[in-house]
Amino acid sequence: MHRFDHGVASKLVIAERREWLVTNGIGGYACGTVVGGGSRAYHGLLIAALEPPVGRVLMVVKFDDFCFYQGIWYPLTTNRWRDGSVVPVGYLHMDAFWLEGRIPVWRFACGGAMVEKRIWMEPGANATYVRYTVVSAEEPVRLRVDPILDHRDHHGFTVAGDWHPSVEQIWTAAIRFIAFAGAAPLTLVASGGTVTTAGTWNIGYDLAIERERGLPDHEDHYHAATFEGMLTPGASFTILATAGDVSRLDESRGEAALERRRIYEQGLLVTWERTTGSTSKKPGWVRSLVLAADQFIVTRASPGDSAGKTIIAGYPWFTDWGRDTMISLPGLTLATGRPEVARAILHTFARYVSEGMLPNRFPDAGVSPQYNTVDATLWYFTAIDAYHAATGDDDTLRRLFPVLEDIIAWHRRGTRHGIRLDPHDGLIHSGEDGVALTWMDVRIGDWAVTPRTGKAVEINALWHKALVVMAAFARRLGHPAGEYDAMAVAAAQGFDRFWNAGTGYCYDVIDGPGGPDPALRPNQILAVSLSGTLLAPDRQAAVVAACARALLTPAGLRTLAPDAAGYHGQCVGGPFQRDSAYHQGTVWPWLLGPYIEAHWRVHRDKPAALALLESFGGLLQVDCVGTLPEICDGDAPFRPRGCFAQAWSVGEALRVWGLLDKG
Repeated sequence: MHRFDHGVASKLVIAERREWLVTNGIGGYACGTVVGGGSRAYHGLLIAALEPPVGRVLMVVKFDDFCFYQGIWYPLTTNRWRDGSVVPVGYLHMDAFWLEGRIPVWRFACGGAMVEKRIWMEPGANATYVRYTVVSAEEPVRLRVDPILDHRDHHGFTVAGDWHPSVEQIWTAAIRFIAFAGAAPLTLVASGGTVTTAGTWNIGYDLAIERERGLPDHEDHYHAATFEGMLTPGASFTILATAGDVSRLDESRGEAALERRRIYEQGLLVTWERTTGSTSKKPGWVRSLVLAADQFIVTRASPGDSAGKTIIAGYPWFTDWGRDTMISLPGLTLATGRPEVARAILHTFARYVSEGMLPNRFPDAGVSPQYNTVDATLWYFTAIDAYHAATGDDDTLRRLFPVLEDIIAWHRRGTRHGIRLDPHDGLIHSGEDGVALTWMDVRIGDWAVTPRTGKAVEINALWHKALVVMAAFARRLGHPAGEYDAMAVAAAQGFDRFWNAGTGYCYDVIDGPGGPDPALRPNQILAVSLSGTLLAPDRQAAVVAACARALLTPAGLRTLAPDAAGYHGQCVGGPFQRDSAYHQGTVWPWLLGPYIEAHWRVHRDKPAALALLESFGGLLQVDCVGTLPEICDGDAPFRPRGCFAQAWSVGEALRVWGLLDKG
């Protein structure tokens, strides 16, 4: 379903706003624009995770590739430069672009020759393959490929002369590139042809999206060599770029590696189909998201478990975050038929629980996680509940139960950042100056844009859910459950304090420094989606109606009603402007998940719920093809912003699809 023919693919202004993504399951990735040029500092053919799943380094930026056919050179690539020029103009020869599973495919019309190009990564290895195939031609096609290389943190920028690399020809069609002393070596090897070493800096690649984000908007990269080969009609030519061991990757012959990739992706779909039954009524966009889900699941070694799993929150710049992992886990793993992955993730995070808290995130550098979230820990209970409901795995529940007991105990006596149970109303209070602990966690210096100190509505919906789940777990395992039952009752009674009779929906925060916050935000939708008992039926309906009236868009829910003071309709500009808008009106697609579930709880109208869900399908075509973005503008046309591929956006789409498919 994800195909752009010549009329779209050859229009620069459209095609360079469409992106593609492939990943390797250990934190590495490759991504770029449909036209082949880069518009982000994060675009590249090989961003290797040298310390999986982090330590991500841009090693191969792109291939400048050309075909010579019947006396004419045809560029296959496009570059936009700092001075505004566009050279070469490969997009003019692009006949079509599509996804073959998750493999991006380009077809170029080079006079009378048709040439296809595919890019994929080897699962479990920092290795990217680029394969060219002459689909049709009357005579051989000459192919020239100039690898454009770098060696920097994927958040950084390079200026010509930052380092002086070594480029060594090691075989007839292979080079080894070392950017500077101590840098990880990069090997490029072709399946045939020849290579000639080069050694020049290309100056001034334009980065249009970074300019939009108020960041440095151009950089330089290194042209290290030129590969050449002659391809007869039907023949293929593959180049492997790897930071690992070439010998175990078929010496880059390509065909076997491509078949492995296809078999791997087909296996994901077969597993999902086996779990969910017949696929005859399942939309193509759901199948696309099943494959997209796998891109976020990566290996994270932890003490005592070298094969631990985690979830990358978003590409291209996020690492694994506790909150994002637990929200997206049911959709990415259970809804796709991969409970063993869910189990591994739950065990991985259990090893990092500290003072009753799950880590918020693991930094790019170093191994010390950050504990500055109140909701990640509570989402852990819902993730375990979803896992147990799908598997009935009492052994895992038994192993995790002491961790959950400890979490509840810490919340009762108080833990970091003022997170504590208020015994007077059974609710959780959290927050302190300069800290934002909920998912609306943006800080600009010492300023928490949406601090939400006090008792936040979704935190206490999650707390109540955690207590209900904990009581059920205790009974399942033969432990006393009465204490958890009593705490759940107290939390439910205390939750009545959130109801704002004047507005007809919930306060966003109560007992905060400025008193109750009546702002209409989407957080209260979780009080409906997570439980059918926290709010009376008429109040559930009122919450859904209020969110629909002011927050619902085709791309997700706004984070603030448009008529509120401080509303931002676009998440644009430099870091300060974007961070100021991030939770002040910006749309979040993941919130469609709880909204649709809440709508389903209230109205039991499956056609209406499915119609809402189709919004996800439309988003798959407008940014990074075949996946879902982090955020969108609050104002129409709700343009995607932020990370172009976000785990909880994909996870919630799949989770709610599974809910409705079964319902």
